Amino acid sequence: MKINWQLKKFEELSTTELYEILRLRAEVFVVEQNCPYQDMDGKDFKSFHLLGYNENKELLSYTRILPAGISYKEVSIGRVVTSPKARGTGAGKELMNESIKCIEKLFGNVPIRIGAQCYLIKFYSGFGFEIASEEYLEDNISHIEMLLG
Repeated sequence: MKINWQLKKFEELSTTELYEILRLRAEVFVVEQNCPYQDMDGKDFKSFHLLGYNENKELLSYTRILPAGISYKEVSIGRVVTSPKARGTGAGKELMNESIKCIEKLFGNVPIRIGAQCYLIKFYSGFGFEIASEEYLEDNISHIEMLLG
């Protein structure tokens, strides 16, 4: 599957792109994971947004890249999401690789901290992330901080 990547600041997003991002995040984080939570936390304004589209211009995968000092003292990757349509295609791995490459272009070779859902520890470990905290509950889902670099 060929994915077309776009990296944009919040103010560069069109209303259609913002709608697609929020729809995908709600589809997975709220509906699929049955987790009502406040997705729009004000951090999107200060973030870079990595959007992955297929050849039909459907948004299949997304992350937001947060500069240091917004979520953690380190640069962070958040709202990592892949559409159910793209699961099992390698799109999630490509999304994380592309996110890390974007951080290197934007900020250089810096440490990256994430708040990972615990069931994804093995997935993130595959990119070199290491456990960096105790397990904690966020929105009733077990999470753990992980650090790369």
